[in-house]
Amino acid sequence: MTTYRGVTTSYRSTASQPTYLVASRRRAKRSLSLLSALLVTLGLVAVGVVPASAATTKKYHASLGTLTATLTYQGTYPEAHGAVLTITSSGRVQYRSAVTSSFCGDLCWPQSTGYGGAPNPLQVVKLSVGAPVVILGLYSGGAHCCFIDEIFAPSTTTTYSKTEVFLGDPGAQLKKLPGGQWPVFVSADDSFAYTFTDYAASGLPVKILRFENHHVVIVTRHYRRVVSLDAQGWLHAFYDQASSHYADSVGVIAAWTADEYLLGRASNAETFLREQAAAGHLNSLLNPSVKGLVFVTQLNKFLHQRGY
Repeated sequence: MTTYRGVTTSYRSTASQPTYLVASRRRAKRSLSLLSALLVTLGLVAVGVVPASAATTKKYHASLGTLTATLTYQGTYPEAHGAVLTITSSGRVQYRSAVTSSFCGDLCWPQSTGYGGAPNPLQVVKLSVGAPVVILGLYSGGAHCCFIDEIFAPSTTTTYSKTEVFLGDPGAQLKKLPGGQWPVFVSADDSFAYTFTDYAASGLPVKILRFENHHVVIVTRHYRRVVSLDAQGWLHAFYDQASSHYADSVGVIAAWTADEYLLGRASNAETFLREQAAAGHLNSLLNPSVKGLVFVTQLNKFLHQRGY
């Protein structure tokens, strides 16, 4: 397990300071189209992003047991202001505070997480043994960017800690996957975007995150079936490149190779890549010099640096 980058801040339990959790998701073009198909195959239908309406004032609720979270804000997409999160237990206000993020200040747009099929930026869920957490989905706006998950969980009886996770363009879907006891964040590795080719032709391999003990850790290797299905999708996309004579194929095969590494099949992947390099099938329109064995060498180095 690898600790995923995030920002953790403590909030004291007072009426003026709430605890809030944020989970965000968004499709990353072809990558999350494949991811959505993957989840459909698993019987976990992905829900599309639902933009907030243009109403002047919005209010959302989410609850589990006696715990209820309420979000209010003003403004129209893409600029929200005055966002406040309130958390109550058995009707008693325990936390209330303005919604902010270290990535987009107080201008983040509340974004539907799609959890349970509802266009609601709030979730109250159990992600592990113990008390439930509150999740609020945020979107910073901008080209290919950016979704943020902020997770608020009680650290003591008087303090909540916020774990803020930057998810880039892919965002995440909270799903309970086969073989797992608790919901996890199903995302994609945004670091592959632009690395070997342009964004549209880049493949982003599946990435699965779990929240535990106020940290978000990468647990993709624990879900071999999901990774295997993801790999099949990328390999199919690679073979589709034959119609264009593999003019821009390095992005999708890079994602497939990452999945193969996670499955413990690095040696087989290396053999396949060298065969494709010899056949002239590994090319990049953005970086014409990054092709064939040059690409294979750079990809292997990149994967090792990223912990694959």
